[in-house]
Amino acid sequence: MDWIKIIKHVALISVLPLLVMACTISYKFNGSSINYDKVKTICIEDFPIKSAYVYAPLGTRFNDELRDIFIRQTRLQLVKANGDLHIEGEITGYNQYNEAVQADGYSSKTKLTITVNVRFVNNTNHTEDFEQQFSAFRTYDSSQLLTAVQDPLIAEMVQEIVEQIFNATVANW
Repeated sequence: MDWIKIIKHVALISVLPLLVMACTISYKFNGSSINYDKVKTICIEDFPIKSAYVYAPLGTRFNDELRDIFIRQTRLQLVKANGDLHIEGEITGYNQYNEAVQADGYSSKTKLTITVNVRFVNNTNHTEDFEQQFSAFRTYDSSQLLTAVQDPLIAEMVQEIVEQIFNATVANW
């Protein structure tokens, strides 16, 4: 009799982890909460650079990344005009500032900031329309030239701003 109880316990202990793993709940956070019955298209205008300092690759990278996130993470069709959702704006700031001063009076860190103004129109629900500024910054060692660090820093900041815009426009959770 004791062997039968032991075999039952071993069998139960062996099967229990499999049952627990089979009953896991999975959530997919792709970032969007779009009612695809109402919203099917999106129009994203080019964002021109209207900052005092202009770095031309910034505009191209930003516009491409903004369109790409909506293509990758939604089922919305990108259209040239008259979309159910409409995003437009401009890159209003590309600035660098001295961030930290050393004992000798020279800057040890420089802060690079990108600011983007966005106008969003939801033609299926105008209560969600807004105009808002989004920004991101990175600091780098002042001993480095901006030209040496700006491309990787821009890539990081553009990704951050694009995610902020995506979340503000279609991630209402």
